[in-house]
Amino acid sequence: MTNKAPGLIRGLGLWSAIAVIVGSMIGQAVFLVASDMARELGSPTRVIAVWVIGGMVVLLGAFCYAELGAAIPQAGGEYVYLSRGFSPVWGFLYGWASSMIMIPCAAAVMAAGLLRFLGFLLPSVANPIFTWHLIFPFQSQPYQFSFTVAQPLAAGIIVLVTAINYVGVRTAGHFQIFLTSLKVAAILAIVIIGLTLGRPGGIQAARITWPVQGSIGAVLTAIVPAMAAYNGFQMLGKLGGEVSDPQRNIPRAAILGSLLVISLYVLVNWTYFHILGFSGVAQSQYVASDAVARLIGNSGAKWITVAMIISAFGAIHANFMAGPRVPFAMARDGRFFVLAKRIQPLFHTPSGALIFQGCVAILLVLTGTYQELYSFEMFAVWAFFALIALALIRLRRKEPNLPRSYRAWGYPWTPLGFGAAAAAISINLWLVHPVRSSIGLAVILIGIPFFNFWQRQMTRRQVAVL
Repeated sequence: MTNKAPGLIRGLGLWSAIAVIVGSMIGQAVFLVASDMARELGSPTRVIAVWVIGGMVVLLGAFCYAELGAAIPQAGGEYVYLSRGFSPVWGFLYGWASSMIMIPCAAAVMAAGLLRFLGFLLPSVANPIFTWHLIFPFQSQPYQFSFTVAQPLAAGIIVLVTAINYVGVRTAGHFQIFLTSLKVAAILAIVIIGLTLGRPGGIQAARITWPVQGSIGAVLTAIVPAMAAYNGFQMLGKLGGEVSDPQRNIPRAAILGSLLVISLYVLVNWTYFHILGFSGVAQSQYVASDAVARLIGNSGAKWITVAMIISAFGAIHANFMAGPRVPFAMARDGRFFVLAKRIQPLFHTPSGALIFQGCVAILLVLTGTYQELYSFEMFAVWAFFALIALALIRLRRKEPNLPRSYRAWGYPWTPLGFGAAAAAISINLWLVHPVRSSIGLAVILIGIPFFNFWQRQMTRRQVAVL
């Protein structure tokens, strides 16, 4: 009698799947970015319109991911979709960027943001432990590296979410439902308090005192933070191998979760303007806290800060539920470090990939390099979205007999519209940040020699077997 190798289990039901989508999307941005968008657009109507436009793009993307996730319910998500839709090298480049930069940097950014919110309640978190002045060639000024109390605390947060996800996907799913419920309740509380206690603060009209770009340029600039706030609608596909009844639950969760977040974002941003007026929103640095403080005082603002901390933690947790499944899938195919394909035999979780992803995120937190690296990759995130839309179209032609319990509504206009929007956002990011975007592309292309190395290793193993 042979012992069967441990594998992943389908332990995520519909509510856990929805919680992953909603929890991944709602992080810190919705509590902060309305003021930047107001200064850029010069009108509350335009701000709400950008949130609606961004929501429409996300909904088109959700339709695409719903079809792909239901048709190919495997761990790895985009890595698998691009490998089958185009070729293994395209899937690998996505997986390389996701495993080395996107997921760990996103976790590091959110952990640092969580500690920044905690700093409002406990200012000592921002105290420096030591400061180094480093001199590099070709730089006239030394580079100042400050190591603060927040950095080891952020590393501790990453260790905690890694441990939670290590002990079982069902446990992690139930915990994600709890965290997501809290953050949804916080947003609904702002909306309800604003509608019941708030007096109209000038949402209909406002005197514009900020220089506003031309309409198209302003919208393209303002849509970037909005789309950053919406990012996360694609996360469930990475967990495709662990969702129960995936042919039904993945499409339902992707579409219902996205619609819920779009509705909450539009409502809460309307509430900000309803309470503070246009000028108040545009002048605010922490718009959610200021809106609540206007109605129920500073004690209410502190509770919103606590809500933002919980929201950030929930986003980190959802990030670590989904992200490590990409290096796991790559390692399982022989295209990544062997450690990442290890499955914990008792809990049936991708323990090796979790540890790998946690270590990379901790390294980025402790060195303070995550902000720069994450900004390098922002354009690539949307470039890969455009490729995902094309992969859906190619799979319809390459694998016409693939069972598809859900087909993207409005095909082919849905993937074409999502792909065009994603490409436009990526190109706009490149034009705004050409140097950072070029560095991000270079980081992705560095993966090609690694792909060739692992591909040769696979070929040698196959020849040895023969």
